[in-house]
Amino acid sequence: MGRLRLSPGILPVDHSSIAKAARIVKEGGLVVFPTDTVYGLGCDPFNEKAVLRLFAAKGRGAKAVPVLCSSAAKAKEVVLLKGRALELAEFHWPGALTIVAPLRRSVPEALSQGNETLGVRVPDYVPCLELIAACGGWLTGTSANLSGRPSAKTAAEAIEQMGGSVDLVLDGGARGGLESTVVRVVGDEVTILRTGPIGVGKGMKGRRTS
Repeated sequence: MGRLRLSPGILPVDHSSIAKAARIVKEGGLVVFPTDTVYGLGCDPFNEKAVLRLFAAKGRGAKAVPVLCSSAAKAKEVVLLKGRALELAEFHWPGALTIVAPLRRSVPEALSQGNETLGVRVPDYVPCLELIAACGGWLTGTSANLSGRPSAKTAAEAIEQMGGSVDLVLDGGARGGLESTVVRVVGDEVTILRTGPIGVGKGMKGRRTS
């Protein structure tokens, strides 16, 4: 495969391309974007048609999709963060920790798969946060890969897998991180659903390892 050339559908990350990506998201489109971990596949998490299109693009089965938030305050508008969940958020955000907590706002059924909980995260990467903020404060945070395939760490890898299923790709260079740690918090009980770059111990705040 030859060297990746920029085209109208593939743009380097800058203020102009972020603004264009945000417009696409607000119109119900799909964009690929770099995060602090891997490349993500983004759409408006409250737009049911866009969410269904995301599922079709990934070939995703019955599995909920997390939401990236521009701030902890925005995350609190979507899920209930209190007690231990709030402690973990305050200690690890922005960062590679996804917290699954009770929903406090209605979302498309496909996004949550009918559950009363949803995963949320505030990423630790300024261009990503700028994009999320430009989209209104929320953006789906699933990885830009076909279900069952490795997560994309470059724009080229994302394009190879997603093909013509997306409207725009933001190229932010190679992303070397692991996918985020995912925990479910019920009361004061924390269950690790996926291991990642952040280790959460038995203590109230866990520990930062990244």
